Amino acid sequence: MMRGAASTGVVMVMVIMILVLLNQTESASVNGSSQSHRKFCNIYLGSWVYDKSYPLYDSKTCPFIERQFNCKSNGRPDNEYLKYRWQPSGCNIPRFNGLDFLGRIMKGKKLMFVGDSLSLNQWQSLTCLLHNAAPNANSTLTRSPSGLSTFSFPAYNSSIMFSRNAFLVDIVGAPPNRVMKLDSISSGSLWKTADVLVFNSWHWWLHTGRKQPWDAIMSGNVTVKDMDRLVAYEKAMMTWAKWIDQNIDPSKTKVFFQGVSPDHGRASEWSKQGGKGSCIGETKPIMGSKYWAGPHRAEMVVGKVIKMMKNPARLMDVTLMSQLRKDGHPSVYGFGGHKVPDCSHWCLSGVPDSWNQLLYSELFHS
Repeated sequence: MMRGAASTGVVMVMVIMILVLLNQTESASVNGSSQSHRKFCNIYLGSWVYDKSYPLYDSKTCPFIERQFNCKSNGRPDNEYLKYRWQPSGCNIPRFNGLDFLGRIMKGKKLMFVGDSLSLNQWQSLTCLLHNAAPNANSTLTRSPSGLSTFSFPAYNSSIMFSRNAFLVDIVGAPPNRVMKLDSISSGSLWKTADVLVFNSWHWWLHTGRKQPWDAIMSGNVTVKDMDRLVAYEKAMMTWAKWIDQNIDPSKTKVFFQGVSPDHGRASEWSKQGGKGSCIGETKPIMGSKYWAGPHRAEMVVGKVIKMMKNPARLMDVTLMSQLRKDGHPSVYGFGGHKVPDCSHWCLSGVPDSWNQLLYSELFHS
């Protein structure tokens, strides 16, 4: 009887062990599948879907929005452009959670946007999202003469910064002898202070005349009055990529490139009929996942350069999703000093909130 009971006990132990092993195997398989699915799902391919729970915040409750982005305050009468959510084709992304962003992802850390006014657009969006999540939290906003703006949450020891740097490479000298040096970056010491870097550059590369902030371009030992702007852009991006590879430790600092934000100044780019000629009067996004004009040429340059990096930056490929939002610009409701309707920047609340939701997703899963 004792021998039979012992045998039964041994069998029971073996059965329990097998069940535990099967459960662990199944759990590992599920988790692996989830990780694999997230890894191979391109969150930048998808479409805009109507969601009545949007926007993520009311622009009236955010005191940081610059007037040129505050379309509702400037009199924009329609609201439907606020009600669209980005939906990736092959997976779902987490809804932006400002408290999780501050309390877990960015606690004790610094995030810095580096770029032009499109980076400003995204930085202001993120400050509004965080202020909406923690409206009673102590926060400070400082702006330095050097062009660095810092939004800080002391309770979380977290800072969200914006450094205005439209070209990323150096411009030296004074008018009429300002030279853009495509092979030189001297502002990188500031970049090294951040835990997360989000770069952007393109918007200013096509400016001419009074808006052009340089008088000549230097590449290597050769100085010219001008050159093909896309060629110059690629040279500058190669310099940026080389600087990142040589100066940033990817185990300590996460590096993103925002991608290329498109303008909507020519309706022929999204419609065979041509529409009204620009973003004026547009109130709805392009439905689906295709843009008539196809990929943006600067986006293709950025993608090529990043693939050549030793430690590739993560490309936040927001170009297509933004191309589909011809309705999201300030247009005649910008009041930012533009003599023509603004079809380049974005209303807040608006499209940059979705860029930040994707940034949150990237950091959430990293």
